[in-house]
Amino acid sequence: MAATSITQELTCPIAPARMFKALIIESNALIPKLLPQFIKSVELVQGDGGAGSIEQVNFTEASHFKYVRHRINELDKENFVCRYTMIEGDALGDKLESIDYEVKFDAASDGGSVCKMTSKYNTKEAFQVEEEEIKAGKEKAMAIFKVVESYLLENPQAYA
Repeated sequence: MAATSITQELTCPIAPARMFKALIIESNALIPKLLPQFIKSVELVQGDGGAGSIEQVNFTEASHFKYVRHRINELDKENFVCRYTMIEGDALGDKLESIDYEVKFDAASDGGSVCKMTSKYNTKEAFQVEEEEIKAGKEKAMAIFKVVESYLLENPQAYA
């Protein structure tokens, strides 16, 4: 199995605790509410939402995909770190075994946060992940991040 990793860093004016709570802890309720045209639901399939739990994201008909499942590997609420792995779903296609993610929020000097997201694409056999596939994944992650950021800016009491 070969692996390709990418890291992206985003800054925002929202404090790390609020971004982490909205984007990670409460994402099963918030993301379908903010993106109903793409995400039908996020369900907890196994566990209590902490490490070892499995979540399923169900997409709408507007998406190219039907669903994906993530296993939460680590959820550190004090240091605002989440590590999870996409373990199942048609988004993996025939080239990917899994995708490991790490999302970490650090405090920025202006009171906002710096979000560092790392994605490790674990391929089957000798497949290579195409640059276009990586770019598409980065764009989707950034779009969700920006939608949540906008919601929190417009609703300063939400997830405070």
